[in-house]
Amino acid sequence: MMGNGFYYGVAVLVGAVVGVIGAAFHLSVEWLSAAWPAWLSGSVGLSGAPLYLAGAAIGASMAVAALFLVRRFAPEAGGSGVPEIEGAMEGLREVRWHRVLPVKFFGGLLALSSGMVLGREGPTIHMGASVAKAAADLTKMVAQDMRGLLAAGGAAGLAAAFNAPLAAVLFVIEETRRQFPYSARTYIGVVLASLTGAVVTQMFTGDIPYMRLAVDTLPLAVLPAFAGLGLILGGVGTVFNRTLIGSLDRVRDLGQRSSFYLFPLVVGMVVGVLMFALPEATQGGELLAVQLAQENRTVLALALIVLLRFVMTMASYSTGVAGGIFAPILALATTIGLCYGAALELFLPLPDRMEVVLAIAAMGGLFAATIGAPLVGMVLVMELTGAYTALVPVMLTTIIANMVALALGNRPIYEVLLERTLALEAKARQGAHPPTASPSSLDDGAAAGGGVTNTLRG
Repeated sequence: MMGNGFYYGVAVLVGAVVGVIGAAFHLSVEWLSAAWPAWLSGSVGLSGAPLYLAGAAIGASMAVAALFLVRRFAPEAGGSGVPEIEGAMEGLREVRWHRVLPVKFFGGLLALSSGMVLGREGPTIHMGASVAKAAADLTKMVAQDMRGLLAAGGAAGLAAAFNAPLAAVLFVIEETRRQFPYSARTYIGVVLASLTGAVVTQMFTGDIPYMRLAVDTLPLAVLPAFAGLGLILGGVGTVFNRTLIGSLDRVRDLGQRSSFYLFPLVVGMVVGVLMFALPEATQGGELLAVQLAQENRTVLALALIVLLRFVMTMASYSTGVAGGIFAPILALATTIGLCYGAALELFLPLPDRMEVVLAIAAMGGLFAATIGAPLVGMVLVMELTGAYTALVPVMLTTIIANMVALALGNRPIYEVLLERTLALEAKARQGAHPPTASPSSLDDGAAAGGGVTNTLRG
């Protein structure tokens, strides 16, 4: 067993490499997602119907190419990748880092830049764990150290994606509490990797909260409004998780009946048009959340954005391409919080900029209701926005949303996604080797597995 000093050195090195990869991924997505729309509307000079048709063609091409990379080279790279890491830490999944790293980077780049409502944090967390697995293989780590380093790499990925090192550490402690091999050594490794990943990322992208929102301290008398918001978000989170699983099942069935590329083709066409017609309904949404919080849109306009982003999140994630749900959840929550604030203001006078605090608190609430990690939600929101004066409203909204989701029988989405993947793989293996298998049943079994068909991935 290697010494502590060597293990810590490997954790720091993993964090540094993940920071570089995370920054490169972040900057690449920002560049490509802005470059191709600007090229069509600016350099080429298209407008109206020709612009929409060209946008649909490019969006569809990028979505199909993103799914092809996943299905052809690394089926486990579909989705966010967080369930894959949790499964690997339990010894139930294998991290094939030499495949996952390039597919997650380039497949994620295409998927996110097409305009699909997906986040970069999932791919970055998965790439972080893949870097950690490579380091563990090269240094021939024992199983427990390898599992601890996987967590450290994933934490570094989250720190790099959101410039949120403390939330990244807490994510490991709270989200992977069943799988993390806790010891002083592995815990320190997670902190070192997360810290290093954040420092390296800041060298490239700057030390600025990605969703900075300035707010003032609110009077305690308004706290009941945040409790009400938590009640709503607990229900929304439950609906979100169940709709996501249902969408994955329906798209999988569609893919088996026709082609797994048909649905991504349609989604890519739609987001390609929306990138020009209604950009609020596209992309991860970090910048959108800040933009909406600084505007004064009507209740109906905000409600429409909520509906569109909910639908597009379900559609985008169900395609099976590489992409996360953190950012879409945060953007959706921001819009719900603003909509809730605008509705309250129709009946009651609110303190100045209270709707912005409601938007910030909603991020923590919906995160806790869907992901099932309330402490991470609280800290992540603080690090993302820098709005530390809103801590009490955020804590209240977040914990009530989590309580309501639990009372409704909701389970953490990543836990459900991992169980679903394992169950479908087991079913595919049984279908591939029945006692008296016909050729057609073997074909069906292979299709159902598809390296675990990418639409199953979390």
